[in-house]
Amino acid sequence: MALRRATQDKECLMAERENRRERRDDRRDNRPEETPEFADRLVAINRVSKTVKGGKRFGFAALVVVGDQRGRVGFGKGKAKEVPEAIRKATEQAKRQMIRVALKDARTLHHDVEGRHGAGKVVMRTAAAGTGIIAGGPMRAVFEMLGVQDVVAKSIGTSNPYNMIRATIDGLKHETSPRQVAARRTKKVAEILRKPEAETVEA
Repeated sequence: MALRRATQDKECLMAERENRRERRDDRRDNRPEETPEFADRLVAINRVSKTVKGGKRFGFAALVVVGDQRGRVGFGKGKAKEVPEAIRKATEQAKRQMIRVALKDARTLHHDVEGRHGAGKVVMRTAAAGTGIIAGGPMRAVFEMLGVQDVVAKSIGTSNPYNMIRATIDGLKHETSPRQVAARRTKKVAEILRKPEAETVEA
């Protein structure tokens, strides 16, 4: 009798453990999938070398653009002996120096703007809906990570990806929205956007 009761208690305990495990698995399956907060884009990867007493030490330099595709973007560079480590360093640096850019209708720029850095100069113009991203190379990566959907951009000068991205970020820093202008002038947004009325000429 005692042996049968002990066997029943053991079976009950095992069944309870199994039910707990199933409930825990169900909770894990029902959890919403976590989406990463930032997206990243590898722009350039270069092989670099450092001359030391015993010869040359080779490594890799990575250039990465990071953004949340909702108005925040940043870039970073990293060096390491291996490519994954260089990309990780660049991504962390990009996340530390992100900027926020005001977007019009969450798809394009509010106004045309220019950016400069060294020998690099870029021109960015607002575009109508459906235009798409008309930009090349590193500039396209910045706009995609920023969340811009319609823009026309042109790089004038250097083709160095580092300077092109720095010039693009410089131009985006000068981007202002009507709300920011109104706050700076202590006026209402409607007063900023209101077009001047045509003067009537008395006959």
